[in-house]
Amino acid sequence: MKLGFVGLPGSGKTTIFNALTGAGVQGYNEANLAAVSVPDGRLERLAAMYDPKKVTPATVNIVDIAGLAKGSGLGNRFLAHIREADAILMVLQCFDGGGDPLGDREAINIELCMADIELVEKRIARAAKMAKGDKSLLHEVELFTALKAHLDNGLCARVFDGSDDDKALIADCPLLTNKPVLYCANLSEEFFRARDTVQPYLDLEKAAREEGSAVFPICAALEAEIIEMEPDDRAAFLEDLGLTQPGRDRLIQISYDLLGLMSFLTAGAPEVRAWTIAKGTKAPAAAGKIHKDIQRGFIRAEVVSFDALMECGSMAAAKEKGLVRLEGKEYVMKDGDVVLFRFNV
Repeated sequence: MKLGFVGLPGSGKTTIFNALTGAGVQGYNEANLAAVSVPDGRLERLAAMYDPKKVTPATVNIVDIAGLAKGSGLGNRFLAHIREADAILMVLQCFDGGGDPLGDREAINIELCMADIELVEKRIARAAKMAKGDKSLLHEVELFTALKAHLDNGLCARVFDGSDDDKALIADCPLLTNKPVLYCANLSEEFFRARDTVQPYLDLEKAAREEGSAVFPICAALEAEIIEMEPDDRAAFLEDLGLTQPGRDRLIQISYDLLGLMSFLTAGAPEVRAWTIAKGTKAPAAAGKIHKDIQRGFIRAEVVSFDALMECGSMAAAKEKGLVRLEGKEYVMKDGDVVLFRFNV
């Protein structure tokens, strides 16, 4: 999973990136990249059971993308970095209480829409040319013409009103404004603590709900302190803020939900590891996350839920109780499945 931070100059984007990743970036860079481990307490408990040589958590790649300013257009390098992202983290300034997060959101969306319009125009031209010999493509021309009008009004592709078939056709075009977005509201400590009374923040929440997105409230200054604290001090500090997790952990969880992701687990003496997959993934495709040969030669999966394994105390005990299931190619993986894939190539 790759998350791309975007924001206008002065939004606090790079400060938040540093606070959440510990990257310590200084000055201007075209893009700053950091890999962050996905917090998963299940790995520690499996490690206590298996005493593996190593424990490998899932990771999230976070990129801080420079080069976005009102009316400046988007450079090719900016576009390349943001197109690689699975979701956009849009940082909006709320920290002085007088910021205009909705106005900044609109300004960023207009720039993204302009980049998408170029792609849509090319799609229309190509479909129109092909429709001369294949009339079934006339609907595609009509659809993308309507989408262009939508984008011309500064509206994102993800809120375009169309049938499921139309949306599937649009999803085939790599549009920036069709990516999932999480609005990161950068608040001062004062306003972070009292965010339920800060009108610009409440307005942003309302706008996000209307388009099916979410808002992630954060105070960059507080997160910079939290990341440097010892675990006991951190827990007490978070409790004072009314939180149970630091911003990095909350961001990863919200992003997993936004993208419809989950983790399955593998465990043994060599390694205990978490693997990220989309919800609804079937067993062979999950096996392919480990190695394509395992997917190609998939025979079956030996599966036990994490909770059942912990209750039994060992895999052997889980098997004795009949809790380890043999699943075939149509099995849909569940979050927390502990799996051994059987294969032959």
